[in-house]
Parts: sequence; structure tokens; C-alpha cells
Amino acid sequence: MNMKKKNIFVLLLALAMTLAACGGPAASGPASSAAPPPPETVPAGPVVDTVILREADSEMLNTYTLLAVDPDAPFVDLNGAPVTDVQVNAAGAEALIQWLLSEEGLALAAGYGREVYGDSLFYRLEDAPVYTGEIQKATDGAGTIRLSTTTSVNDSGLLGALLPVFEERYGYRVEVQSAGTGKAIAAARYGNADLILVHARSQEEEFVDQGFSYVLPGFPGERLSFLYNYFVLCGPGADPAGVAESAGVRQAFAAIARGEHLFISRGDGSGTHTKELSLWPEELGITQEAESFAAYTGWYRSANAGMGACLVMAEEQGGYILTDKATFLAFTANGGKV
Repeated sequence: MNMKKKNIFVLLLALAMTLAACGGPAASGPASSAAPPPPETVPAGPVVDTVILREADSEMLNTYTLLAVDPDAPFVDLNGAPVTDVQVNAAGAEALIQWLLSEEGLALAAGYGREVYGDSLFYRLEDAPVYTGEIQKATDGAGTIRLSTTTSVNDSGLLGALLPVFEERYGYRVEVQSAGTGKAIAAARYGNADLILVHARSQEEEFVDQGFSYVLPGFPGERLSFLYNYFVLCGPGADPAGVAESAGVRQAFAAIARGEHLFISRGDGSGTHTKELSLWPEELGITQEAESFAAYTGWYRSANAGMGACLVMAEEQGGYILTDKATFLAFTANGGKV
């Protein structure tokens, strides 16, 4: 190749390389400076092994009730001695109850959870009382309302969805204290609550019979039941007791006891604990008293703790547990955390 042809070849080669770098002759605009980065990989959350094994049994209905605390109730202290200097915010409690039982409050409660779970965590009772009157806004000195409720209600996130709406609209501030139903009711007996939201009928009726609640104007009685869901019997996915194949929830509890499979009990006098005690075979004799299950402590563990904490224990230890469905769904959606 002579020098002239060699120079032409070099020039053509350089031109070809330049066109290739720019995307070739077909490129109609500036080339992208870099390829888009690959989509970020989102690490999968922890998988919860605890699953629902029995639900929607007629014996597992779970009804939630509001009760206003009577300002003239026979309040007592921890030792049972009378207390006379209790200040109950009756006007605030009445306003909150009225709003929760308004069409707005009922609709928000019944709709809670649909976007996240595809279904509501709570359902409106068909015969729930409905309030249609005026609701008093907060006044000086009556702006704080003390609500004593269950861990099941609180851990589900329901109050976090409802109370800010009420507070913004009516100017109150709601202080929430949550425990098992027994302890939530006890707080009201001590004068530490203006209203309660609980789910154990026998304990609610005792509260009324002892003079701690009263009938609000325009309502049919002291106990104002307005929401429901179901207790669910949960356990490890492997289900060693065969709970899912049982004929009913009582047979499922019998299978757990017969095989001495680990069971985590609330053990705290809550509504959930009360329901659980009613489902064990009568011959076992399991009650709230520790001596009643002393022979079963290898498999029956009384935690004396809230619903969320007990679910964590069941998950970590591979045990069975009775819980309300709302708290269970919130627990699993959060990756097994409370």
C-alpha cells in the first residue's frame, strides 16, 4: 500500500470509529451519557411463620363496647378504699362517644384497614346505636379526655386512624391508656378514665352493675356495642396439633392440650384471655389462677402481657395463640413486630 492509500485508509478508519461512538449515522440527537442504573433491590421483610388456622367460628365473635364513666361512681384506690376527689370529664367522654357513634365515626372505623389488607379490620354491628345530634366542642378546662382501652384496639392502629380526626374537628386531646380489658376497666374503677372501650361482656356488665357507668342522653343503655371482628386461633405453619383440620375451635383447643403443644396465653384478665379460658376442655380446669395450670406449665405459658407482645412470643417460640384478627393482621404486615 502506497503512502496516499494508507493515509486514506487511516482517515476512513478514524471516521468509522467516530460514527460508532456517536451512535452511527442513524442517531438523531445527542447520545445518552450513561445507561440508567438498575432498579434498587428492596430487601424482603422477615417472613412471619405464625398463621391463622381457625377463624370465623361462631364462638369466636369479638364485640367492642363503649361505656361512659359515671362521675358519681363509687371509685376506689388500689387497696379498695373509697376515693372521693375524682374528676371525670363527662362532657368530653360524651362528645367522643357521640362522634364514634356518628355516621362519620362508624364509617371510618368500619373502613379502617381496607387499603392495606383488602378488608376491614373491624365491622359495624347491624344494630349499633347511631348518634345524629350536635357534638359539643372542647371548652377551657375540659379539653383532655382519658380513654382506657384494650391492647387489641390500640395495637391494631384503629385509634391512630380515628382520634386525630375527632381531635382536629372538636378541639379535644385524647389520652389513650391500653391494657387488657380487666386492667382497662380497673383503671376506670380507680377514677383514671373518662370512658372505656373494651370487649368482654361479662366484665362490662359487672362494671355497670357496680354503678360505674350511666346512660348517656339519647342512648338505649350503658353498654354501647358498635364494632365487631373475630378472634382467630393462630400457630406455626406446620400446625403440629392439626388445628386446621379440627371440626371446631373447641376441638382445636382439645387437640393442642392432648398433644401438649406450646400455647401462649395472655394471662392478664383481658377480653382475649377471658375468651381463651372459655374454650379449653372443662376437665382441664384452666382458670386465671396460676395453680389451675401448674401441671401444664411445660406447654401452657401464661405471659401476663399485651396482645402484640404475646404474638411476638408465639412467633419466636413456635407456639399457638388466640388473638383478635385486627391485631394479627397488623402484626404480620409489620413483619412480626409490634
